[in-house]
Amino acid sequence: MEHHLSQALILIVFLGILSQWLAWRLRIPAIVLFLASGVIVGPLLGLVNPSEDFGDVLRPVIGLAVAIILFEGGLNLRYHEFKEAASGVKRLVVLGAPLAGILGSLAAHYIGALSWPTSLLLGAILIVTGPTVIIPMLRQAGLNRRTASYLKWEGIINDPIGALLAVMVFQYFVLTGGEGSGEEVFIEFGWAVASSLLLGVGTGWVLGQAFLRSMVPEYLKAPVTFAIVLVVYGVANLTFHEAGLLAVTVMGMVMGNMDLPSMAEMRRFKEYITILMISTVFVTLTADLDPVVLSHLDWHAAALVAAVMFIVRPAVVFLSTLFTDMDWRERTLVGWIAPRGIVAAAVAGVFGPRMVEAGYQDAELLLPIVFAVVFSTVILHGFSIGRVSRWLRLSQEPHGVLIAGASPWSTELARALTNELNVTAILVDSSWHRLRAARLAGVRVLYGEVLSDQIQQSLELNEIACLLAATSNDAYNALVCGNFAATLEPERVFQLPMYAAEEDNNSKVVSRPLRGQPAFSDSAQYEELWRRHFQNWQFYKTRITDTYRYDDFLEDCPPDAIMIGILYEDGSLIFQSAREPEKLHPGETLIYYAPKKSGGNNRRKEGPAKDATAESPADDDKTESAQPGDA
Repeated sequence: MEHHLSQALILIVFLGILSQWLAWRLRIPAIVLFLASGVIVGPLLGLVNPSEDFGDVLRPVIGLAVAIILFEGGLNLRYHEFKEAASGVKRLVVLGAPLAGILGSLAAHYIGALSWPTSLLLGAILIVTGPTVIIPMLRQAGLNRRTASYLKWEGIINDPIGALLAVMVFQYFVLTGGEGSGEEVFIEFGWAVASSLLLGVGTGWVLGQAFLRSMVPEYLKAPVTFAIVLVVYGVANLTFHEAGLLAVTVMGMVMGNMDLPSMAEMRRFKEYITILMISTVFVTLTADLDPVVLSHLDWHAAALVAAVMFIVRPAVVFLSTLFTDMDWRERTLVGWIAPRGIVAAAVAGVFGPRMVEAGYQDAELLLPIVFAVVFSTVILHGFSIGRVSRWLRLSQEPHGVLIAGASPWSTELARALTNELNVTAILVDSSWHRLRAARLAGVRVLYGEVLSDQIQQSLELNEIACLLAATSNDAYNALVCGNFAATLEPERVFQLPMYAAEEDNNSKVVSRPLRGQPAFSDSAQYEELWRRHFQNWQFYKTRITDTYRYDDFLEDCPPDAIMIGILYEDGSLIFQSAREPEKLHPGETLIYYAPKKSGGNNRRKEGPAKDATAESPADDDKTESAQPGDA
């Protein structure tokens, strides 16, 4: 038995992580593969039967996993995002949640032909909109921050609310037999909400203060947080079943907005744990489906699922957000996207069997119907969110470039990318004076410290494909790259290379793992780029074709030219790495930096000793083609 249990655990974990990797490679929602994997190894092949394999420990473990997932979601709820989407989020939570419960219950009774007790319980469960599903969807769809905030805040806040309402309905019909005092149930519910809020806020603040006062060593911060989350969840559940979900969500929100110095590392650790738990829990729950019960679903269930997706959800969003600052495009997208996830399935899995034991026989359909909603919403919403958001112009592909550090050379690079190649280039610097030339050239600028909260909050990182740290300070460049590496991926953050002599002196350089990718070539140091800029070097572009290949270009270009980056056919750009130069293929455009060609428009430039922000007319030095095969 023990050997079989180990094999089941290994298989579930492996399938969960394999599904995550395949989803990344195929660019499809990971939950689709979770569900498919669970169905294959569970109901179809019978390799895993979680209820039998894990026994009574299954549901408590799933509950703890959901608590950690919701805490991690709370960490990612930033108050500045709430301010941007405040009126819409408030309506979706305050009015949207009750509306969803009422309309969902009506649909379950009149369309799904379920009894009122089961219908009310299903309506409460369907309030949740699955942050474990929405957040990965948002990551793939590239929604703008305001629209993404609606879905993220609604999903994370409504998850515990829906679970608590489901508990209240369950307690009324099962523990009191439907004949108890509704007033007592409501009072108990209100006490549970109040105590959970107090416990979550208090614990989060106290733990955050302990971190700020260095009362916990750095290496213990993440493990201590992990343990306290479980304790808070357990203590809150003593007052009211599933009240712990609300407590840990609020605790995460408090700690996520305390500006703790080690919060970035904690978020990364929690994200790793959350990815592992989401993967395994979804595979486990799907594998636990009973094929016999699934066969009981009829056309009533199908009609109910359709009503939930195409009638209830749009009606809830449009009614609850009337007279807010949400425009019709945001309402349309939010009204369509409402995938259900782990919490809905877990609550249905816990309460469905207990409702059947209490005499409500149609409650055996609760879990299959919820999984039908999960399957349908995940597949339809997961595959359509990108297309719908692009059609509504609420998202864009991440093709932009963020350049940290304004200098004459980086300003000219940003100008060439913006004006000649139609690439979104954002130049950020803490000196308004150094940004002057870029502003005059029509370049998008951002004034402030790139590592400050204000600048990072104002950045739409979903439009940024890569970063170049191009200041004169190598340590600062490395710090900027390290800050953005987790968001943009390490292979997409670049910094200007250091001199070989400095590289050889380990005591004077930043450790290589802490740096970004060395950009362009080993000779493209800050001072060297300045020197070439004032020698009138220019940016050029050459399109690689079937008749004019990369090897042909290398024969024709100046021997000392510096390869800057590659512009792909879809409009995205990636800088060239000095460590591993990119290989070009037909249809791609190479951007390079080389001496100005004869016959060009020579102009005077001021040296760095005179003016560190040397300006130029915006129309000078147009990016040129190098060969007949060029773009």
